[in-house]
Amino acid sequence: MGKTSNLITSTQSVIHEALDMLGFDEGMYDLIKEPERLLKVRIPVRMDDGTVKVFTGYRAQHSDAAGPTKGGIRFHPDVTEEEVIALSMWMTLKAGIVGLPYGGGKGGVICNPKELSDKELEGISRGYVRAVSQIVGPAKDIPAPDVYTNAQVMAWMMDEYSVKHSDNAFEFITGKPIALGGSQGRNTATAMGAVIVIEQALSKLGIKVEDARVVVQGFGNAGSFISKILYDRGAKIVGISRSTRALYNAEGIDIDYVIENKDKVDVAEELGLDIVTNEELLELECDILVPAAIANQITEENAHRIKADIICEAANGPTTQEATSILTENGKLLVPDVLASAGGVTVSYFEWVQNKQGYYWNDEEIHELLVRKMKESFDEVYKVHENRRVDMRLAAYVVGIKRTAEAIRFRHWA
Repeated sequence: MGKTSNLITSTQSVIHEALDMLGFDEGMYDLIKEPERLLKVRIPVRMDDGTVKVFTGYRAQHSDAAGPTKGGIRFHPDVTEEEVIALSMWMTLKAGIVGLPYGGGKGGVICNPKELSDKELEGISRGYVRAVSQIVGPAKDIPAPDVYTNAQVMAWMMDEYSVKHSDNAFEFITGKPIALGGSQGRNTATAMGAVIVIEQALSKLGIKVEDARVVVQGFGNAGSFISKILYDRGAKIVGISRSTRALYNAEGIDIDYVIENKDKVDVAEELGLDIVTNEELLELECDILVPAAIANQITEENAHRIKADIICEAANGPTTQEATSILTENGKLLVPDVLASAGGVTVSYFEWVQNKQGYYWNDEEIHELLVRKMKESFDEVYKVHENRRVDMRLAAYVVGIKRTAEAIRFRHWA
């Protein structure tokens, strides 16, 4: 809880600074600094052994001034009210950065999916929708997958909402299976968005992708896909980390082999890789460092030792604000999380649009639209970074919060 509270405080601090730069007053900050709504729900589920267990869930809606709120639902034993609040604020910023007509939302249920059967997971999924149904909907709040939720969970939730409203409400939720109105490109959208902005950052420094040395901390969904895409484009992946250890090879790692043999414990020995700590991994010689694991990995304690020229935050909050200042002073180019991971919400938006119009784009069309959105967004943030001489995080917050603040001003809410 303490770390999440710190993330809320640091997020509020940068939002305050961004609003000051944009010329908005304290009344605007007072409204934006916390979600408009926060709902706590209790979800009864009949377990496989016949007993009833009650799960706690949350839904935070940061701001609906610029449009319906949008954001994922996570199933995790460590879900907290504070975490959901912080993530909903970041979703507002992401939507603003890529120019989507959304505000931020986020949800979660305290549970351990690894200990639950499919039937029990379905019970939680449907129960969550019933519990929050009064405040969600295609024009109110559009959920999506997040940690330990997937297309199947979205399908259950869509079906429950549709039954309740006697309608096939495909546009209620995104991240669905293709057969139920899901979009091409959704599974890899977050990673692909990160790769697009990495390539934009490389172009600013005059480095070709095929000449880049990359370190990726975290080899989950985002980290593994980012590694694979960059590897396929010719980059040399010199370091990766898995749950318990990190692997290093100055000549590059065969990412295809690692992915194909991810459950084997002897992959390091077979490929002749060095085993290093996660702390050592962050400080390796490389051009690009991608923190794709957990929060608070780069701090004022180790920021001076980061050798990468580009740090692309694929995780939420991996770099503290103090570390951001140090990296910027040392000439490093930081691509902040609210920009780097905005590919997911962008393709979710494409899915919502396709559902609403009943016309679906192919994979190539989705990719072209995503590339355009992410390039434009990076360029806009970079322009603020250069023109205002501020770090990339503050620049991203200036771009990200502007749409919501202007919508609030035009509505005369503050």
